[in-house]
Amino acid sequence: MKTNKVDHICIAVRNLEEARKIWEPVLGKSGPDDAYIDEPEKINVARYWVGEVGFELMESTTPDGDVAKYIERYGEGVMIISFNVDNTREAVEELQKKDYPFIPDARGEVARPFRDCEFAFLHPKKMNGVLTEVIDYKWDEFKDK
Repeated sequence: MKTNKVDHICIAVRNLEEARKIWEPVLGKSGPDDAYIDEPEKINVARYWVGEVGFELMESTTPDGDVAKYIERYGEGVMIISFNVDNTREAVEELQKKDYPFIPDARGEVARPFRDCEFAFLHPKKMNGVLTEVIDYKWDEFKDK
């Protein structure tokens, strides 16, 4: 599998607005470069570009969301490291052949939709306790920042 770059790093936070006040001065930003709500994943996200790498602050939109569960178990902090690949499904297939387990979504699917791409989560038990993502999004947004 070819990894193109670190795609993004996700920080799980209890309160997105409070976290923005902490992080934006450090990032040299006055607001997110990309803010969105992902209903299927139950997250509210503020994404910032640091060079060509995304830095995301994520809060859960529901008490039963994965971010809320993560914070309940581990506290706020780094939750996901994401790697950009050419094709998520091909990366999943190749890694599954090498006994890397993936986390299916509620439908039982490993590859999950996001905008015009797909992503998948490798199970942290295989990845030294780190929730690891592969994503095949072709980010062009940072070029305007």
